[in-house]
Amino acid sequence: MQFSDVEGMRMRPMSLSLASDDDVQAVARYVESLPVVRHAASLQGDVHAGEERFRAVCSSCHGDNGQGIDDVKAPRLASVDDWYLATELRKFKAGVRGNNPKDIEGRLMRPMARGLADEDAIRNLVAYIDTLKQ
Repeated sequence: MQFSDVEGMRMRPMSLSLASDDDVQAVARYVESLPVVRHAASLQGDVHAGEERFRAVCSSCHGDNGQGIDDVKAPRLASVDDWYLATELRKFKAGVRGNNPKDIEGRLMRPMARGLADEDAIRNLVAYIDTLKQ
């Protein structure tokens, strides 16, 4: 498979400057402390179809309100820009993400994304998640 994670390659030089897991955790804590900035939705989808999928598949790890669940290392989805969520779902679905044996959570996420039949299913899911406010 051809490598196609353009955004990941943009971030790679910055990630290489973090010398330890403690450095990674410090950056993550800082980013998490920043205020959430809500942007207008950029994708349109069927919110009701997205809610059905979210309740059936996503909420068990990401929480009923998309708040994330630390115990299973599932991140918060609520208040994350729709374009970002859609991009990441496409990467998991295509196998760009979720193939590294060290990334246990990513390997669990890949089959979830592969269950999204097409672009409409991705947009529907993301449209519903965009209604979840934190």
